[in-house]
Amino acid sequence: MDIEGYAKRMLGKDVSADAIKKELSKRIIEIKGDRVSEDYAIQLAEAVIKEATATINPKDALLKSPVTNVTMGEFGVGSRGSGDFYLHEKIGELLGETSAVVDSRELDDSGVVEGGGEFIVLTVDGIHSRLSDYPFIAGFHVARAALRDIYAMGATPLAMLSDIHLADDGDVGKIFDHIAGIAAISELTGVPLITGSTLRIGGDMVIGERMTGAVGAVGITDRITARRSAEPGDLILMSEGAGGGTISTTALYYGEEDIVWETMNVKFLDACSALIEHGLNREIHSMSDVTNGGIRGDAAEIAKVAGVKLLFYEDKIRSLVNQRVLDLLERHRIDYLGVSLDALLVISPRDLSSKILDVVHDAGVRMDVIGEVTEGNGSRIVIDGKELDFTPRFRESAYTPIKKVVGEVATQDFDEMKKEVDRGVEDAKRKKDWVVERVKGTRPHLI
Repeated sequence: MDIEGYAKRMLGKDVSADAIKKELSKRIIEIKGDRVSEDYAIQLAEAVIKEATATINPKDALLKSPVTNVTMGEFGVGSRGSGDFYLHEKIGELLGETSAVVDSRELDDSGVVEGGGEFIVLTVDGIHSRLSDYPFIAGFHVARAALRDIYAMGATPLAMLSDIHLADDGDVGKIFDHIAGIAAISELTGVPLITGSTLRIGGDMVIGERMTGAVGAVGITDRITARRSAEPGDLILMSEGAGGGTISTTALYYGEEDIVWETMNVKFLDACSALIEHGLNREIHSMSDVTNGGIRGDAAEIAKVAGVKLLFYEDKIRSLVNQRVLDLLERHRIDYLGVSLDALLVISPRDLSSKILDVVHDAGVRMDVIGEVTEGNGSRIVIDGKELDFTPRFRESAYTPIKKVVGEVATQDFDEMKKEVDRGVEDAKRKKDWVVERVKGTRPHLI
C-alpha cells in the first residue's frame, strides 16, 4: 500500500487530518500486524500526513509533472497493445534524434551505439508484475528476457545487471531467491551478473510485500539485426515457444502451476548462440523475440518501422507452440497469438532459410518458416485458407482471471486519450528544454 499516495488523495478531497490519521493508522496495523504498536502506527500516520501536506502542491515548475488525466491502466500502458505501443512511440518522439545507431524511435527492444569499431547493444527488462510472490521465477525469466533482447540484435551478451525493489514488509529472503533465479540464467549461459542495486519500493512510504525490478544486459556485435532491416521477399521463421513470465503467470493464476516448468528453458538463447557461432547473424536481416503483445504486436511494430507487409500462416505458428502451453491457453480461451510466447522470430533472405533451419535444429530447437515479407504495409494472417487482419488489440490477450475482467478493449475513447497524451508529451518537451537552457545559463526565467 502506498501510504503517501493515500494521504495525498484524502487531502485532495479535503478530508481532515484527524480522519486521515485514524484511517491510515488502522491500515498500517492491518498490514504490519503485531510487529508495530498502535502508538507507532499513529506516529507514522502523523508523519506521513505532515510530509504529504508539505509536498502536495509544489509551486516551482521544476516539481510539477504534465497532467493528461489519462491513467496508465486506462491507456493500457504495460499491457502490450495499441495504447502501450503508442506511448512508446511518444517516448521516442520526446527523446528526439540521437547519436545512437538504434534508439527508442525504432521500437526495437534494445538500443545500439557505436564504439571502438563495434556495435554496443544495451537493453533492460522489468520483471513480470504478477510474479512478485515468486521471486526465483521472476528473476529467471527477466534475466532470460534481457539476454533475448541482446541476442535479437545479433549481438553476443557480455554481462548483466540487476535492479531489485522490495516493499518495506517484504522478507529479505525474496531478494536472495530473485538473485538466485538470475544466477541460474547466468550459469546456464555463461553471462555474468556483475552489478546491481537493491532498494525498498518507496522507502518508508510503501508498506506491504510487493516486489518489482529489472535486469539489464550489454552485448557487442559487428552487425545488427534491427527490425527496420526486413525486406520484401524475405521469409519469416519462428522457433518453438513455451512462454516465460506471461505463461508462468497464466499457469499460476489458473491453478495449473505444473505448467510453469514448461517455461524453464534456454532454447531461444541456444538458437541465437548457434546462429551467431555460425556467422549467420551477418546475413540475417532481422531478429525479434515474440513478446510484445504476442506475434500480433511484434508483427505490427516490424511492419511499421520496416515499411513492409508481413503475411503469416496460422497453422505453421500453432505447430511451434509448446503443446501443454497451447492447451492451457485454449482451455481458458486465451488467444495464443496475442500473448508472449518467447519464441525467436527471424526474417531472412529466402535462400538463407534452409541453412538457418539446419543450424537451429542442430542446436536442439524446433524451427520452421511461418510467413513472408511483401511490398505493402501492416500485417495479415492466413487462417483456414482466408487472409485476415492481424493487428494488435488495445491490450494483449487477457491471460489471467483479473485481466479478463479488465478486458482487451479501451474503456474510453482512444483517439481522445491520444490527444491528451500528445499534449502531455509537448508539456514534457517544453520542461526539458527550459531546464537544459536554465542549467546552461541561457534562460533563467520560468516556463
